[in-house]
Amino acid sequence: MELPRLYAITDSRRYPDLLERLVKVLERGIRMVQLREKEMSGLEYYKLALKAREITKEYKALLFINERVDIALAVSAEGVHLPQKGFPPSVVKKIAPKLLVGYSAHSLEDALYAQEEGADFITISPIFKTKSHPEAQPIGLEKLREVAQRVSIPVYALGGITWDKIKLCYKNGAYGIAGIGLFFEDVDSNWGSNG
Repeated sequence: MELPRLYAITDSRRYPDLLERLVKVLERGIRMVQLREKEMSGLEYYKLALKAREITKEYKALLFINERVDIALAVSAEGVHLPQKGFPPSVVKKIAPKLLVGYSAHSLEDALYAQEEGADFITISPIFKTKSHPEAQPIGLEKLREVAQRVSIPVYALGGITWDKIKLCYKNGAYGIAGIGLFFEDVDSNWGSNG
């Protein structure tokens, strides 16, 4: 299965009107979404995931649930996205063989580990300085290129990416672009007008 090139990641703390924004993002043509809600109880997360599943289904978009394999299975999401300190991808593949598995990498070592473990794709971050993690040191385009050359699974560039920086990421080997603010911030503006 060929994965979409653009990967929108949610954050309901930043965007309390998340589901309305999600509809707009999908109307713009995004076909891959990660529901990434770290502060919610299991029940809240599950209820939100059910609504997100309904919306993404309507637009024939892939839904990934951050870390919670149980919720991904419960709402029939296409996949799960694992943080660095989460389950190993191989374990998820064993208990839920039909789920696609994404993995958050922050170095070449992480990326190689994810590939060896059977992840279907990775996000590598942060490429640039980012509002979500202001304390994180950007790894830069050179590291993105190195990672993209060393692994054979799709690599999504993530972190501080603006519409005018997307081409730079593609030129440096990114298969796709992932982001929170990139997609959810200006849902009513003219996307990509700078790039």
